Amino acid sequence: MTQVTHLGFPRIGARRELKQALESFWKGQATSAELHATARELRARHWQLANEAGVDTVPCNDFSLYDHVLDTAVLFDAIPPTHRELFEADPLAGYFALARGLQDGRHDLHALEMTKWFDSNYHYLVPQFQADQRFRLRGDKPLAELHEARALGLEARPVLLGPVSFLKLGKREDGGCPLELLDALLPAYVQLLQQLKTAGASWVQIDEPCLVLDLGDADRDAYRRSFAALSAADVPQILLASYFGDLGDNVDLVASLPVDALHIDLARAPQQLERVLAAWPAERALSLGIVDGRNVWRTDLDAALALVRTAGSRVRWLAPSCSLLHVPIDLELERKLPQPLRGGMAFARQKLEELRLLADANAGDAAAATAISSAQAARAAHRSAPELANGSVRTRLASLSPAMSRRNTPYAQRARLQHERLALPPLPTTTIGSFPQLSLVRKARADYKAGKLDDAGYRQFLEREIDNCLREQEAIGLDVLVHGEFERNDMVEYFGEQLDGFAFTSHGWVQSYGSRCVKPPVLYGDVSRPRAMTVEWTRYAQSRTHYPVKGMLTGPVTILQWSFVRDDQPRADTCRQIALALRDEVLELEAAGIAIIQIDEPALREGLPLRREDWPHYLAWAVEAFGLAAGAVADTTQIHTHMCYAEFNDIIDAVAALDADVISIETSRSRMELLDAFARFRYPNGIGPGVYDIHAPRVPSPEEIGELLDRALQVIPAAQLWVNPDCGLKTRGWPEVRKALSAMVQATRELRLGLTTA
Repeated sequence: MTQVTHLGFPRIGARRELKQALESFWKGQATSAELHATARELRARHWQLANEAGVDTVPCNDFSLYDHVLDTAVLFDAIPPTHRELFEADPLAGYFALARGLQDGRHDLHALEMTKWFDSNYHYLVPQFQADQRFRLRGDKPLAELHEARALGLEARPVLLGPVSFLKLGKREDGGCPLELLDALLPAYVQLLQQLKTAGASWVQIDEPCLVLDLGDADRDAYRRSFAALSAADVPQILLASYFGDLGDNVDLVASLPVDALHIDLARAPQQLERVLAAWPAERALSLGIVDGRNVWRTDLDAALALVRTAGSRVRWLAPSCSLLHVPIDLELERKLPQPLRGGMAFARQKLEELRLLADANAGDAAAATAISSAQAARAAHRSAPELANGSVRTRLASLSPAMSRRNTPYAQRARLQHERLALPPLPTTTIGSFPQLSLVRKARADYKAGKLDDAGYRQFLEREIDNCLREQEAIGLDVLVHGEFERNDMVEYFGEQLDGFAFTSHGWVQSYGSRCVKPPVLYGDVSRPRAMTVEWTRYAQSRTHYPVKGMLTGPVTILQWSFVRDDQPRADTCRQIALALRDEVLELEAAGIAIIQIDEPALREGLPLRREDWPHYLAWAVEAFGLAAGAVADTTQIHTHMCYAEFNDIIDAVAALDADVISIETSRSRMELLDAFARFRYPNGIGPGVYDIHAPRVPSPEEIGELLDRALQVIPAAQLWVNPDCGLKTRGWPEVRKALSAMVQATRELRLGLTTA
């Protein structure tokens, strides 16, 4: 009989209990024992929730205190030499030093580089390998969590990131190919699998998400050698899990691997089922990912059931397409969402219940078939709701022309005009946008939303915060200021709240990285801007200082990527709708006298399809959308954008095609490595490589920042170079922000002296 399972569950808790426990521990307000107790409680609660929803086998070792890729690096002792001494003395302190950095008088340790998990908004920590890396098992996390689940009477399957994907997601310090370390790594994997079998695991799930990428001969050889080595030992049965896309031309490779079962993603790539059925040996089992693990809409249960019946008796498990890490936990907590929108949605718990219905209906259960009919009716009511469509938005979309997405003149000409208007010094200093949002700011915003603070009181509060932020920036010596974004809860949610076509949850939290959680808007209908969103506060800030103040907007691709997006029309059309709404805001900012407008697109690289053959189509509409938002301004208005935590080598043409006057990028964790792509390309416009990592609590010295700027000046002409942190400062405290920005300004001024005397 077909069983129900899943590949992983959200870690943070329905009310962000893990976030609270982590941040209490980091502040010294909770002990490590208390932190681990919260983690055990969450694991047990989530296993029980899945069991109650009808799951037959729960995964274990999918939980993490910070990041599952970091957990894998620690598990196999891939700890950089810089952190090893601390790790040996205090493993938990060493773990968090790898995640966040550490600066405490005895240590000054950098965090590992961080980047996006495939094409999602989840960030993972990039493993750092040595050329002579030795691997060994460290700790017993997979075994301990298996014992926890079994002690609760649950059938559990340990989850491991597979050896090939683990190496491919990491970097070697010497620049060599991480896959060359495979032979050193495999014995540790074999040892772990043997221990899991001894502990009672009958199955183990080995995640190899890289199987949906374009693979070369070395990659394919690595897969063959890996699974030959694992299957040759006395280990549990192996469920090989692929997700996030189509196996494509890797189907035959996968079919040749000596594993016992295969999971495939049929939510993103239902078309692959026929090819997989033809290639996959009939005696081996399949797990069908038929419920979307990355969006919040109900499943088309009739279509899903048809896929299950096509696969027939070869199906052992029904599951979500991927880990449920990417969706909120329980729709039942949402009491304010209107019908029929709520009736068209499903969070993690509801997705597991959908799977139970499908499994039971496939087995001939009449009650399940009736429940599916009811669910389909709710889904249809949502999709036919009149509020999803806006005739004026669709008319405007139909009238677009190519000229609307381009600036009027080339960058070189614009740059001269902007220099005359702004009169900025060499190496202008600025920040990415947000400044610390302490508890006082969050409380005022909450009181205002709850009606405890009236309009006048809230306005006075925000004006005071903006004034203080401007004075701080002036005292530090920054050249281009920002208003601090104190009125904004999140860089996407804030805009979604003011745009038609969006809805918002109360508890729809998902993990971005570590303790950082976001509550993505639900983009359900046509998008339009009923009124100005940022003009009032930006105009106010500019009136309070003689320095230029940047208008701050989130770009169309990022709003799209960081929302739960409607699935009833092409994403490109939805993105163009957002871009047109932002275009109106940009022009109104310009009319208000704002000379610099930043349109952030940190998700541009994230949205790139996983297969290269699909890149041109995506990049064409993504670049067009940015141009629609920015292209109508005058030559004297300077357009900035910001991108972070991504490799740019392979999309540098598209980044240049955005034609932003200045781009700021994250480069501090990679020690300016990401700047190489812009140097090789001879990127023509202004560029601000981030000179310190705002996601870590350590404060860089002027000398450290100066060294990074020296590296930048070796590859980027001084006339193009801007100086800024690598991201917004919202999550940091004022004392460290003052020190870090002062160090940045000091280092910049010293470099300017060198430029003038050279």
